[in-house]
Amino acid sequence: MASIPERLSIVSGALTALFFVFIPFELRARHKRGTLTRDSVREMFASASPLIPTLLLGAVTVSFVTGLFLAASRLAITRVPTTALTTVTCLLLCDLLYYVDHRAGHRLRVYWAVSHSVHHSSPQYDQSTALRVSFVDGFLSPWFQVPAVLVGFDPLLVAGCFGVVIAYQQWIHTETIGSLGWLDRVFMTPSNHRVHHSSQPEHLDKNYGGILVIWDRMFGTYARETGAVTYGLTRPIESINPIEVHVAELRRLVADLRRPATLLDKCKLLFLGPEFVPQSWTDAHARRALTKAASESDATSEAAARTT
Repeated sequence: MASIPERLSIVSGALTALFFVFIPFELRARHKRGTLTRDSVREMFASASPLIPTLLLGAVTVSFVTGLFLAASRLAITRVPTTALTTVTCLLLCDLLYYVDHRAGHRLRVYWAVSHSVHHSSPQYDQSTALRVSFVDGFLSPWFQVPAVLVGFDPLLVAGCFGVVIAYQQWIHTETIGSLGWLDRVFMTPSNHRVHHSSQPEHLDKNYGGILVIWDRMFGTYARETGAVTYGLTRPIESINPIEVHVAELRRLVADLRRPATLLDKCKLLFLGPEFVPQSWTDAHARRALTKAASESDATSEAAARTT
């Protein structure tokens, strides 16, 4: 009989395979709406492009996660036996830790720039968007699961539960499923996750949960879908180049770090949200605007004087 971690791996595989179930329906829906264009198909391929480095580095990523969890296991404060009850408990803990991870991916600009922005950079929302994950994420996200190992859960169980949390999110990247009633109040559903991928101001930094949306309700980051959603970044990358998909936000961060700023402001640029702008930049912008307005006013006055 398969062990519990092995069963969790099977569940993860089945959830991931839902891509092949949903993608035909999405293509058909796009065709009926007249949005299945050459550009939309290219965007889907752009979303799938991060799979290439992810697959190429797959063995390295697995080795890294294995080493990290085994090292953490040696520091565990106790040993929790793997049973049906502890598996559910571990899954809940891993889902909560994923919420923390996901929120950090949005609120720490360095994390956003090197990894998570890749997932949000598509102006489309479909099953291919779920594949749009930076390979860097495989080396950052597992760190947030380490507490589950430190409290005593089997590293294999933690890895299995984490895999389920990630794989669960495959099916929710779709516009073909509307509101699911009471399920929207408990689980991360397509409706809830569409809000998360929205670039509209009222939806930013909302609905971080993996499997459950109750974490968002508990920590004040929940928002309900109320209408049509605009997807992508607040500053679109407007490119389907696979390299640009990966480095667009990182390039913007590096450009900002090269601008004149205090050491404290540079640290804030790295570790505060993407919306942070140093006060010195806004002051300089205001001064330039005032200077420009004054120059235009002087020019207008001079022209008026010439005509009198």
